[in-house]
Amino acid sequence: MIKIGLLLLIVPCLLLMGLYLPEQSNVADCIAVGGSFDYVQQACDMQNSHSSSTFMARNTALVNSAMLLALLGFIVCVMGLYRPAK
Repeated sequence: MIKIGLLLLIVPCLLLMGLYLPEQSNVADCIAVGGSFDYVQQACDMQNSHSSSTFMARNTALVNSAMLLALLGFIVCVMGLYRPAK
């Protein structure tokens, strides 16, 4: 039960980090060369200015689902660690 809980706790967080960090790296690189990152096209635009958009705002269902799975994993871990008093 603890193994399942740990999987549910860790995998969604790793998935979110795996999606978020490369995108943020691309945004930082684009801004460093003087461009504006277009979140719709996922590309650096040197001509136009684009508004900033958070990862959560663009991927609400994904982030909320991952956090709910992580919470479920935490609860399963706690249930697996619980030992009733004898």
